[in-house]
This record gives sequence, structure tokens and C-alpha cells, in this order.
Amino acid sequence: MAYSELVKNFERIRDYLRQFYIYGFKSRTEYDKKSARSYDNERRRLESWLGDYMRFRQTADGKNVFLSVDSRSIPGNPLHQAFKAKSFTAGDVTFHFYVLDLLQSGESYTAQQILDLFWGKYLSCFETSWEPDLSTVRKKLKEYVSLGILRAEKKGRELYFNRAEDRVPLEAWKEAAAFFSEADPLGVVGSTVLDKLPEQPACFRFKHHYILHAADSQILLQLLTAIREKRRIKLINAGKRHPDSQYWHFVLPLRIYVSTQSGRQYLLCYHNRYHDLQFFRLDYIRQLELLEEETEYQTYLDDWEKFRSHLWGTSSGIGWNVDRLEMTVRFEDNETYIPQRLEREKRNGRVELPDANTARYTVETYDASELLPWLRTFIGRIESLECSDPAVVKRFYEDLEQTCALYGGES
Repeated sequence: MAYSELVKNFERIRDYLRQFYIYGFKSRTEYDKKSARSYDNERRRLESWLGDYMRFRQTADGKNVFLSVDSRSIPGNPLHQAFKAKSFTAGDVTFHFYVLDLLQSGESYTAQQILDLFWGKYLSCFETSWEPDLSTVRKKLKEYVSLGILRAEKKGRELYFNRAEDRVPLEAWKEAAAFFSEADPLGVVGSTVLDKLPEQPACFRFKHHYILHAADSQILLQLLTAIREKRRIKLINAGKRHPDSQYWHFVLPLRIYVSTQSGRQYLLCYHNRYHDLQFFRLDYIRQLELLEEETEYQTYLDDWEKFRSHLWGTSSGIGWNVDRLEMTVRFEDNETYIPQRLEREKRNGRVELPDANTARYTVETYDASELLPWLRTFIGRIESLECSDPAVVKRFYEDLEQTCALYGGES
């Protein structure tokens, strides 16, 4: 099979990218889903986009390749390039140039007139195997209208097409597009806008920047479409335990959650089978298909409003049972940033100030163990820690004892 940089099936690229460069760090000998030639072709394709950011290490099992990116030194997410390499058939390319040349004068034509002009003005001059029919032309015209390349206008009973004018002054939006391309989960849109500019701005750098989840942009767009149109979906979720799963889940998508700690993206949905709200990680979703509209969508949103009132992260515990946790911290007169931070990061909890140097944080949540990484950031200031689930407090102090032992705390 000849190597080509262009892509037909992005899910395959996403799988290779994830298994070899983001999470897997696999060597060629460890990958047995496809032939060695297929692996080499996909590797070369990825290296053509990401070659400047690839590193490797040699192990006993072979050569492992991985991504190494300092987000402070690059103007844009390199993973966006994967969405800009798309393959086209000979007919796609021929149609593109013919229709733009035909409409460049500003005239408007119906689909039938465009097809007739194709034959009379272009195809009759060459020996070609491309023989478009009216149905194909209509589908392509509809696609170009959705992409903003053409404009459709109804005149009587006929639909006329002409070239769309670029009325947006992109130069005035370049800084906004540059920020959007890196800060938004669908930043690939901003990156595509920047490609139309003669010079891309380099005014932003990000110290803590989660670029890896750009590979999930296509899945995210479909989910946002389903949420906007209030449609049910079916999806294949292949997590760590079942990487080769082909089981379809039928769900109603409600909200997208993005972790500020890891950058991971989650879908919150109502699961038809379990009759409950459930989270799916977007990087585990393999396939997705939009289904019918849900007429009682607001009812499920009301359930979500009740559900999120006790949600800390993405765990609902067992049966929506609520744990109560209370932490008291001590701070000095010149450390007013401590209660300010508690107030800023409290989520569904509440903060009280019993006196000028004490802050009490209280929260009722489904799974108090999710707070442990956050609670550890207050070590050295905590005066008391209580929880209705004793296992949470026990684990907190056991982890603290292990840390002290590791760093010589006993001596």
C-alpha cells in the first residue's frame, strides 16, 4: 500500500496517535492489530505532521516514540494539523475547481444549469472518466453551502447558487482566533481561521496547556451538535478494561465537562440501559451516531440540575449517596489568600470564617475521595479533617505518613 499523508478515516489516525504517542508509548512489535506495513505508513503520516515534536527512547523491547512539547515555546497546538490533512477523490477535486471557475463571474445558476455547463464548458474539451449526475452535483453544492464556500438563494421554485463573499475581516480577529485556537476545546476551528491569514500572531504562550485532547475534537463537535439539537446518540466506549469493545451504548447527552487539573473531557449523559446519569471520557469514545430528537429533554436537564448540586468531579459514588466532609485550616494575618482560594475553589461547598485566622470548608458530595488531591495542597495548615466516610480521612493520613517516611520524616 503506498504511503499518503492525506486521511480518509480519522478515527484510525486518532487510535494510532493515542496508542503510540499519547498514552501507549508502544513499540512496533507490540502492535498486532494491523500489519507492520500499515504501522509504518501511519507512523510516517504522523511524523510528517509532528516530526519536530517527536522524541524516542530505546528499550529492551525496541524503540518507543513519544511526543515532547514545551507549550511555552510554540504558538499553536501541533495536533490541529491532523484535521487539515484530508483525502479527496479525483471527482471531488475536479468539481471544486470547475464550480469555483464557473461561478467566479458572480452569476447564479441552478444545479441543473451547473451540470449542463460542466458538460458544455469543461468536460467536452477533455477525455475524462468523471461523469457527474444531477444527484451528485446537488449533494456537493449542499456541502459547499454548509462550508460557507457557496451561497444558496431561492427564486420562485428554483434554488440558485453563487459564490459566497468573505465578509468577515479576519485580520481584525487574529488575536481572538489565536487565543481561541489554544484555549477552547474546539480550538481547531480557530487554527483553521488563522491559516487564512498571511501571518499568524505569536502573542500567546501557555504555561499549563493541555494539547493532547485536541485529537478528540471531531467527537466533541458531534456531541455538541447532539446537545444543541437535543438528540439521542449511540456510541462505542472502549476504556482501558475493554480496549477492543464493540458494544453500543444508547444515551442522551446533556453536558460536556472539562477537568481543569488534567484537561480531560467527559460526556455527562442519561444512559438508557442503566436509567441513570453517567460519565464517559471522550478519549475512550470510538464511534458515535446521532439518533432521534428527545421531546422531553428539559426533564433530563432538571435531573442534571439536581445531580450537579453534590458533584465534585466526575464520580457519583454508589447510588448518589452523599458524603459530608469538613476541613478547618489555619492561616496567618498576611495569608488572606488562603480563604480567598477556598472561596474560589469551593465548587459546591461553603466557606466560613469562625475567626480572623481560621477558615472552615464544608461540602456534601457523592464521592469525598475525589477531594483528596485538593485537600493535600493544604497540608501544614489543616487543624482538623472530618468525613462521614472514615475511609477518606484514613487514606489522607496514611498517605501523609508514607510521604513523611519517604522523605525521612521519622528522623
